[in-house]
Amino acid sequence: MVGFDGDDTLWHSETRFHVTQGEFRDLLKRHVPDADVDRRLAEMEMKNLSIYGYGVKSFTLSMLETAIELTEGRIPTSDLEVILGWGKGMLMEPTELLDGVEETLRLLSGRYDLLLITKGDLFDQEGKLARSGLGDLFLGVEILSEKNTDSYRGVFTRRAIKPEDFVMVGNSLRSDVVPVVSLGAHAVHIPYEVTWHHEHVPEEELPNEGWQRISSIRELPAILDEL
Repeated sequence: MVGFDGDDTLWHSETRFHVTQGEFRDLLKRHVPDADVDRRLAEMEMKNLSIYGYGVKSFTLSMLETAIELTEGRIPTSDLEVILGWGKGMLMEPTELLDGVEETLRLLSGRYDLLLITKGDLFDQEGKLARSGLGDLFLGVEILSEKNTDSYRGVFTRRAIKPEDFVMVGNSLRSDVVPVVSLGAHAVHIPYEVTWHHEHVPEEELPNEGWQRISSIRELPAILDEL
């Protein structure tokens, strides 16, 4: 059984947030030139994670709240509408697959049972999967509110998976590597060009074994063959 993360493993995601955050920064600088917009938005996102969870909707609400706080409520409604429009636009963007994803998954689907295990807003993730054209390649889909040892253990229980028979593939050390390896499964890390600060793990806290890093999903079939 091979599990795949969705965002920034199979399709582009974080670049959308990165570009929108740049636009948000420029907009707020017109109102509060000296504000550290990136830091304040990051703090707001962390504060709101337990309320809104992950995804575009949470990001949009955090931008709106940050804008109101930083301008002390002086930001015009027209600018709030612009921010809201960015969020809606992100939700409606087509799903852009990373290089080599479709060919690799079609190859692997003939050899292994594939699961999509991703986190975020249910509606958003279901929409991205439907637009990706990859849905028929997965035996099942798990959209989680968080990826930690408890949530992975729940997936293993629901689907009668033995950890030693499972490999997780993803771009996040925090979500796709550390909790999986701690349960006795294996992980493959494929770094993405932009990674949200929340997903970073210091090198000294990474497992010493049970996982490996590759630069492209095209390398994955050979890695799985070795396992």
